[in-house]
This record gives sequence, C-alpha cells and structure tokens, in this order.
Amino acid sequence: MRDAGRTLPRNDPRQYDDLAGEWWRPDGAFAMLHWLARARAAMVPPAARPDALLVDLGCGAGLLAPHLTGKGYRHVGVDLTRSALHQAAAHGVTVVNGDATAVPLVDGCADVVAAGELLEHVPDWRAAVAEACRLLRPGGLLVLDTLNDTALSRLVAVRIAERLPTVPRGIHDPRLFVDARALVAEARRHGVDLRLRGVRPGVGGLLAWLVRRARGVGDGTGGPAPRIVPTWSTAVLYQGRGVRRG
Repeated sequence: MRDAGRTLPRNDPRQYDDLAGEWWRPDGAFAMLHWLARARAAMVPPAARPDALLVDLGCGAGLLAPHLTGKGYRHVGVDLTRSALHQAAAHGVTVVNGDATAVPLVDGCADVVAAGELLEHVPDWRAAVAEACRLLRPGGLLVLDTLNDTALSRLVAVRIAERLPTVPRGIHDPRLFVDARALVAEARRHGVDLRLRGVRPGVGGLLAWLVRRARGVGDGTGGPAPRIVPTWSTAVLYQGRGVRRG
C-alpha cells in the first residue's frame, strides 16, 4: 500500500482509500500526522462560549479529535474521502463529505477553523484559505500547518521523506506547496492576520522512534512519540495562527 503513488498520480485522493488502514496505526503511513495533530491542537485554546464550533478542514480520519478532548468544542470535520470520514465519525467527529474549496457550511459559523496538512494537497489553496476565513466568526481563530514552496522543502518532504519506511510515495505533489509570504498575504486579504513559525520533529525523539521501529520494538511506540518543536526557519514545514478581524 505504501507504493500507491507508483500507480496513481502524485497527490491523487484515491491514495487515502488505499491507505485507509494506516490512519490510526502509530507506526503507519500517517504517523507524522499524529504528531502534527497534537501540535496543532496545542494552538487551540479552550472554548470561550457554550456550543463553540471547531471546523476541521481536511480532517482525514479525525486525528485531531483526541487532542481536543475537554476543550469544549463541537468538532465538525470536512473531507473528500469517505473511508476516512467513517473513521472520524467513530472518534466522535461530526463529519461532512465536502471539498475544502467549497465547504457546505454557513458564513461565520466557526469559532475555530483548523486546516492541518491540507493546503499542500489542494489544487487551489487560495480558494481553501478564502473558505477557511469565510467560515470564521469575527474574533474566530484560524490554525494551520503546511509545507513551504521552497527547494529545501521539496528536497526534505519529497526526495528524502519518501525514502523513509513510513511515508507513502507520491503522497505530495511539490508543485502545490504553499509559499509562506503568499499565504500570509492571502489570509490578510480575507481578514485574518496570520503569524507563522517554522516547526519540525524533535531530532532526538524522531531518531529514537525510527530506531525502535527499525528494531521491530512493538509498533514503534515503546517510548514517547516524537514531538513537533519550533524552529527558526519556515523553509520546510510551518504553522500559522491568526484571528479574524471583526
């Protein structure tokens, strides 16, 4: 299943059906998405009002859900892949089968919009940003993470990462990576002032995890999962956080 990208075009959504059994495996193809989900949830404060709504664009199988427990949000997940949505629903997410560039939800409905590891998979990322901002109520929070459109990002996220045993070949199309400055400008155009910071897996935790997995120690979880930590550069992977003006 890891080689799904050899028979499908890069970034083809059908890969997620082929890899449906990988979502909740801690050592599986989507292991890093678990680490990123925890880091993304850390940017989300507890809900400030009853019935606060968090819209999770590109929610996949609902990996954000365990990290939102106790924060007080109704968690609505939007995704194109039905096989992933079935799993998200089993983890308490209210699911919507839809496109991140045309979300079937009303303007200003969300207290928080999360767009994690989404924009670099969308042919029109600007339309997805416009939708994310449209969904936010005034004062609502946008949190996201994505891959920068740089030579270093293409080297690390495609040429190197796809040689690792847990990264599916062809899962990214580097032509869709998102220039950080353009993203800030686009969000500002739609009323959200984004602040960005570079992030990466902690080196020690990542190496220990890879060693455990290579040695076949359980499922790679014999120790703590790698943490996503800040770094000085946004050149590869970066987070964004911003509030909609109102």
